[in-house]
Amino acid sequence: MSNWEQRGQYLVEVAQRCLKGHKSFDLCRSHLVKASQISKGTIYNHFPSEADLIVAVAVDDLQMCLAQAQLDEQHYSNPFLRFLYHHCWRLHHVLSQQKFVIQRVMPNEDILNAAGDYYRDQFNHHYQQYKQWLAATIAEIGLVEGFDRHELVSQYLRGAIINCDDDNKSADDPQLYHQYCYAITHLLGHSDKRIPTKAHFSQWLQQLQGSKAA
Repeated sequence: MSNWEQRGQYLVEVAQRCLKGHKSFDLCRSHLVKASQISKGTIYNHFPSEADLIVAVAVDDLQMCLAQAQLDEQHYSNPFLRFLYHHCWRLHHVLSQQKFVIQRVMPNEDILNAAGDYYRDQFNHHYQQYKQWLAATIAEIGLVEGFDRHELVSQYLRGAIINCDDDNKSADDPQLYHQYCYAITHLLGHSDKRIPTKAHFSQWLQQLQGSKAA
C-alpha cells in the first residue's frame, strides 16, 4: 500500500470516528482538518468533492463486510447459518460501535455521479462483489421461486439496520437477533428451517465479547 493509500485509509478511519452516533452524514471535508491534523489541501486532494468522502466511507464499509464474509465462509459450513450470523454480525457491529449507518445514504446514484472515477469505481467493484456473495449464499441455501428473494432480503436488511439504530436498540439483546433472523428466514422463503434460539444468540454474544477482549 502506497503512502497516498495509507493516508487515505487513515482519513476514512478518522471520518468513521467523527460519524459515530450520528443519524445523518453531516461530516464535511473541512471537519477532518482538526480531527486528523492533516492539512486542508491534502484532505481535498484525497477527496476532491464531498461526494468522494461519502463514497470513500461506503467503500470502507463494503470492504469490512467482504472481509467478514470471508471469515464466515471459514466458520459456517451451513450456508443458512452463515447468512444469518453474517447479518447479525453486521447489526451487532453497527449497534455496539455506534457506527454511522452508511445505508442511510448509499447506494445513491446522484452521490456516485458527483464522485470522481476513483471512488465511484471502488464502490461499484466492492458493491458488486458483496451482492454476488449474498446472491451466491442465497442460492446455496436454496432459491425459492415466486419473488426476487435477494431484493426482498436486501431491502429488509437496509431498513432494519436503520430502524434499530434510530431506536437505539441494545447490541447485547439476544431477542433482537432472534427476531431479526425470523424475519430474514421468512423473506428467504425458508420458514420451515429452524433458526438459532435466544440461548444460541446469548452464547454467540459472549463469544463476540470474548474475541474483543482477547
